Amino acid sequence: MVRKNVKPLAMLGFDGLMLSFALVLALGLRLGSYEGLLSTSVLACFLLTLASSGIIFLKLGLYRTVIRYMGQQAIVAVLQGVTASAVILAVTSFLTYAEIPRSVPLLYWCFALITVGGSRWLVRAYYQMALEIHKKRVAIYGAGTAGLQLYKALIHGEVYKPVAFFDDNVSKQQTLIDGVLVYNPSEILDVVRDRGIAEVLLAMPGVPRRRRREITKNLRENGLIVKVIPGLEELVDSAGRTEDESQLYENILGRAPVEPQRQLIEKSIRDKVVVVSGAGGSIGSELCRQIVRWDPRQLVMLESSEFALYQIQRELEQQQQDDGRHIPVIPLLCDVRDRSRVAEIIDAFGVQTIYHAAAYKHVPLVEQNVVLGAANNVLGTLSILEAAVAAEVEQFVMVSTDKAVRPTNVMGATKRFAELLCQDFGRRTKKTRVCMVRFGNVLGSSGSVIPLFTDQINAGGPVTVTHAKVTRFFMTITEASELVLQAGSMGRNGDVFVLDMGEPVRIYDLAKRLIQIMGHSVRDEDHPDGDIEIQVTGLRPGEKLYEELLMGDNVSGTDHPMIMRAEEERLNSSELELLVGELREACLAHDSETVHALLLKAVKGYQPQEGMTDIVWQQRAGREGAAEKPTAEIKRFEARTTF
Repeated sequence: MVRKNVKPLAMLGFDGLMLSFALVLALGLRLGSYEGLLSTSVLACFLLTLASSGIIFLKLGLYRTVIRYMGQQAIVAVLQGVTASAVILAVTSFLTYAEIPRSVPLLYWCFALITVGGSRWLVRAYYQMALEIHKKRVAIYGAGTAGLQLYKALIHGEVYKPVAFFDDNVSKQQTLIDGVLVYNPSEILDVVRDRGIAEVLLAMPGVPRRRRREITKNLRENGLIVKVIPGLEELVDSAGRTEDESQLYENILGRAPVEPQRQLIEKSIRDKVVVVSGAGGSIGSELCRQIVRWDPRQLVMLESSEFALYQIQRELEQQQQDDGRHIPVIPLLCDVRDRSRVAEIIDAFGVQTIYHAAAYKHVPLVEQNVVLGAANNVLGTLSILEAAVAAEVEQFVMVSTDKAVRPTNVMGATKRFAELLCQDFGRRTKKTRVCMVRFGNVLGSSGSVIPLFTDQINAGGPVTVTHAKVTRFFMTITEASELVLQAGSMGRNGDVFVLDMGEPVRIYDLAKRLIQIMGHSVRDEDHPDGDIEIQVTGLRPGEKLYEELLMGDNVSGTDHPMIMRAEEERLNSSELELLVGELREACLAHDSETVHALLLKAVKGYQPQEGMTDIVWQQRAGREGAAEKPTAEIKRFEARTTF
């Protein structure tokens, strides 16, 4: 508290000296000598004036103002304080019978204004001059309200020095703003060269986005560095939208987020050794973030990507430091297809719960890489599942997808095949509870539409939608992770759990809503002056218009009111064993045609929308129309794989 008051007290003392100097100077100038200044009445007048002035200066807030940021309000306060001090001098000279001429208060007012106000302006000017040496010289394009606000912000800052304005409005050109000239934009190259300008700051938030893009493009083509600066109101609006963007998810869902049940999560995690495969992915990383908050004995993270594993490890270290936790987090590089490596890890750490999130999930990529998609999603699941059952792990939860229901793409078919394996193991094993969690699109995950649309909007559009009628189920990444964590406690006999996700959302409507929330307007036939256009690009390979969560109507409730248990068709163990053997051989041989045929045979309801689009297969086919060939090939390989 003492340190806080030192600066105001020092300034008050300095002002006392300046007022004393002004008073002595005024008397000396008026009387021509300093005789009689030490008389009792004059000293009493001096002291009363100084004491009263100090109190008034404090009340006016002169010592709460940061001198280097002095503005109009501070000038008015100094003027009020000095005027009040001069009036007090006149009154006290009358009350104390001091022989002070009536013109002295007026002279005193002038000198006090110079000493008190001038000293402050000298300090401010010195500070500004010291900063000028290191500031980057910039020009502001736009001499309107936004440009003026930007200018005032920059002159008080420590980085930029505005030395020129440019504006398209002819009436503003050749005028001065605080001593800075407004130029015609046609002179910009000459002015930039002559004034040593490093950057041009575009401050025209009221101008249509199309015009701003045109200006920016022209300037950059001439080798200038251009930064687009939003207006003050736009900044305030965007800050206020943070809450709106978080509420956007609830608007998209069409329902309130599903709340977790604490006791269900604790059964699977608290004081247990937990493994998360695919720990660096969108779902896997969120699972890890949630798990460490539920006090496991250890968290073992399996990930094939070194960078992704490093990222989540660093994040969890910081998270635990912030939360004051000390949960052992073990990062391990591991490909889940390596059965011996997975078994070694499970045995070494005495794993009790496994959340299997490792998978290739991007539909077009898996469609174009059939063998690796099947090897990772099917054989990888089988590998970690066999190791878990052999080690008698208590719980095994597989993360699945709504694309596994009547799939139209390889990714969905491989995930359904993996579900069939989990169903079979769950039926046959008694000591490991095996289950699957199936949900729709996760908002904010890698490859989901929200980050994609956000990037496209920030780039000025267009926003691309594959079809105007495409709909999807959505859930938040937190919901998805909490659902997975709770499922282990409810699972038995290879159950499939699904979330009551409300109504599906039309992607086109989602794009429009996101454009509006980010402060823009949609450009279409009815609104040709809008900011962002939505383009329909056509369905991608393997993509379907509508997604489903269930294959049938056989659904029952669980311990959680918003989580359902689906009873779905299974394959018998002997048939699965033959299919898996064939699949393993086909993957080892990189035989994409056989892999595709086996997926068709194993997964009931798998209906590819077109022929196989595996890139390597098409390249080897070596001719146009290769994508039409698989229809005949699939029939041939179906005959080969008949049991």
